[in-house]
Amino acid sequence: MTDNSQPYHPSPSAGRPGDRHADTTDFGFRDVPLREKKSMVREVFDSVASKYDIMNDVMSLGIHRAWKKIFVNELAPHPDLSLLDLAGGTGDISFGWLRGGGGPAILSDINVSMLSVGRNRALERGLVSGLNFLAVDAEAIPLADNSVDRVSIAFGLRNCTDKLQVLREARRILRPGGRFLCLEFSRVQVAAFAPVYDAWSFHVLPRMGAAIAGDRESYQYLAESIRMFPDQETLADMMREAGLERVSYQNLSGGIAAIHSGWKI
Repeated sequence: MTDNSQPYHPSPSAGRPGDRHADTTDFGFRDVPLREKKSMVREVFDSVASKYDIMNDVMSLGIHRAWKKIFVNELAPHPDLSLLDLAGGTGDISFGWLRGGGGPAILSDINVSMLSVGRNRALERGLVSGLNFLAVDAEAIPLADNSVDRVSIAFGLRNCTDKLQVLREARRILRPGGRFLCLEFSRVQVAAFAPVYDAWSFHVLPRMGAAIAGDRESYQYLAESIRMFPDQETLADMMREAGLERVSYQNLSGGIAAIHSGWKI
């Protein structure tokens, strides 16, 4: 693993397809063969699936719950609207959508272990009605053009290999007038807070990962993947490049996370 005594700060364009050699991509701070990233990410989430909700609490000090409530409110659930929840993991966004009165939802994830946890949680909460499950690569969504009203992805886009392709696929399956929303860790906007955030991410978090989940390296990767993710403006530009319109974003907790929104007009 990279020596993190000097935290890495990528350029604003980090994470854009095409910025690296055509045969490699980022896996945290490392360059890896493009064809290998998906399997490497899958191994991370196979490892953390059973502890994923605890992991989110640790990574965000529990604040992710408030962020997700804001995110679901932005989705504006309505009985006449349908949702595809990409990288839906253990189901928080899909569950929030259904509890908020939303229409049919598809909880999807490329990782079967994560999807299994989501299915079990749905059964425990009595939220199976109106909810389907789909193992899917967000870069190649097996749904027809113009088939859903909302596409969401929360804390998942940074783990995708070709982020621009995910955005294009999201736009493709949206109906005209449909909306795409992304919740993701982003670039801190308060300079004084950055050193504290770096220390938490690169020193405290991996140790807690080792203690809680017995897996330091996966937590190390997750911290690094946040830094490699495009900043707010770069992601907004990528969404426009993918064909989404009326693109906007709002920072949460000083930019620790951000919600990006785009429409298919």
